[in-house]
Amino acid sequence: MTREVIVVGAGVIGLSVALAAQARGFKVRVIDRSGPAAGASAGNAGAFAFPEILPLASPRILRQAPKWLLDPLGPLSVPPRYAHRIAPWMWRFWRASRPAQVRASTEAQAALMRLSQEALDPHLARTGLAHMLRRDGQLQLYEGARAFRASLPGWAAREAEAIAFRHLEGAEIAEYQPGLAPRFTHATFTPGWFSISDPRDYTHALAERFRATGGEIEITEARALIPGGLRTQAGDRAGRVVIAAGAYSHRLARTVGVKIPLETERGYNTTLPHGAFDLRLHLTFGGHGFAVSSLASGLQVGGAVELGGLDLPPNFARADAMLKKAAAFLPGLKTEAGRQWMGFRPSLPDSLPVIGALPGRDAAICAFGHGHLGLTQSAGTARIVADLLEGRAPAIDLAPFAPLRFS
Repeated sequence: MTREVIVVGAGVIGLSVALAAQARGFKVRVIDRSGPAAGASAGNAGAFAFPEILPLASPRILRQAPKWLLDPLGPLSVPPRYAHRIAPWMWRFWRASRPAQVRASTEAQAALMRLSQEALDPHLARTGLAHMLRRDGQLQLYEGARAFRASLPGWAAREAEAIAFRHLEGAEIAEYQPGLAPRFTHATFTPGWFSISDPRDYTHALAERFRATGGEIEITEARALIPGGLRTQAGDRAGRVVIAAGAYSHRLARTVGVKIPLETERGYNTTLPHGAFDLRLHLTFGGHGFAVSSLASGLQVGGAVELGGLDLPPNFARADAMLKKAAAFLPGLKTEAGRQWMGFRPSLPDSLPVIGALPGRDAAICAFGHGHLGLTQSAGTARIVADLLEGRAPAIDLAPFAPLRFS
């Protein structure tokens, strides 16, 4: 088997895979049409959200979805002109929301999270980036006892996976984060939620490390899988191929007849200047579908899910709506001089990524579809792919992540 590897995608997943393969002695080339951190890896919340093992597809979301979908600026929306395109994906999402499938998806996600957390420190040590990691934790906030009680089954599922957390009430919350509106009467603190100082800087640092250790990043468009390699705009390239191109990955798989139901969670955010608020840790307003985090580039307000594909123009009214809510939830927040951004989060109906070889093409390995957990699961995914390239059995069962599980 050839020791030459082509990784398609210079985001956090692709570059983490490239570095892991390089560390195992493979000669690695990364292909990307725009260069490092050009997509969702640049503008995310910077979280290693290891406690987030619950799939988006669930009975709870199905109960809330009708109300949310009626609000075009709410936590979950589908633009009317994209509704017919998304219908097959939504049908699979509904099937993935059945209790037995939710349990299976939660177990698979928990296994990948454990591996990713285990792999993170060695990955950061190998790349010299441990100084960028922060272990501040996260605060999940609830408006009233009813909203808090509705969250308890999810916390029971986390407890079953030995995830640490602490429920808070009233004045206890201010000990973790002063300045919250009094409407948030309950909260849960998760100490195992880490963050990176800035996701764009981190991804660029991965690229620099990869180049410094002999890797090549080629700016060109990947067009098709071919026997023995990859066809690009600049010509054919020989080697085993790892598809880590985020929201565009399914297009490459389709060139060999494999249809994977990948969709995009279009995420919106606003980055405010430093000093906009005295933020102590990552805040998640789950009932409203967004979070507030502190990055080296500023204070970021972002999230929500807009299932609108790759081609519709951004609707930045969604970012405005989140910022308005953030100002109400954090009364001292200064909302002036913000920079808006929209990115594509690649998502599968069951909230699990696709990891593994394409059927009939062991020389082509998938590593995409992580949704809003790409940074979180990057080190674990990189370890799995490196094992597959070496012909080793991965540390976790890959059946739940199989490319053809929706066939």
